[in-house]
Amino acid sequence: MIDAARIETTLADMGLSLPEAPKPAANYEPFVIHDGLLYVSGQISAGPDGLITGRLGEDMATEAGADAARACALSLLAQARAACDGDLGRITRLVKLTGFVASTPGFTEQPKVINGASDLMVELLGDAGRHARSAVGVAALPLGVAVEIEAIFAIA
Repeated sequence: MIDAARIETTLADMGLSLPEAPKPAANYEPFVIHDGLLYVSGQISAGPDGLITGRLGEDMATEAGADAARACALSLLAQARAACDGDLGRITRLVKLTGFVASTPGFTEQPKVINGASDLMVELLGDAGRHARSAVGVAALPLGVAVEIEAIFAIA
């Protein structure tokens, strides 16, 4: 099991906090729990100042993309917290992340971008944050955001 207090402390030490769980922007559920797995719908890159938009290889650098992916990870955890009735300690493992990166055809650093989310998950969840992953380049994402990531967590 995950130490929820440690997550909050680590976030505070990093100068970060979990946002409120974002509301769905269309006709879907923000998360579904089935057979001990929590499926979190894709979370788009957004921070305290609004949407994080851009296209990697065009008007956004890899490091800025990694920051956008980290913002997605915070929203994923916010959805997980909502799904677990406020108790992140119910997470037993992050199973998989699937990351989508708005990028030009010649951009090939999608894995480095999605590392922004992967690295944060490991920092916050320890070994339970190590996961399977896909990092995919796409021509465009909803609302012009740079990154969208979905997750599967195992929960108690």
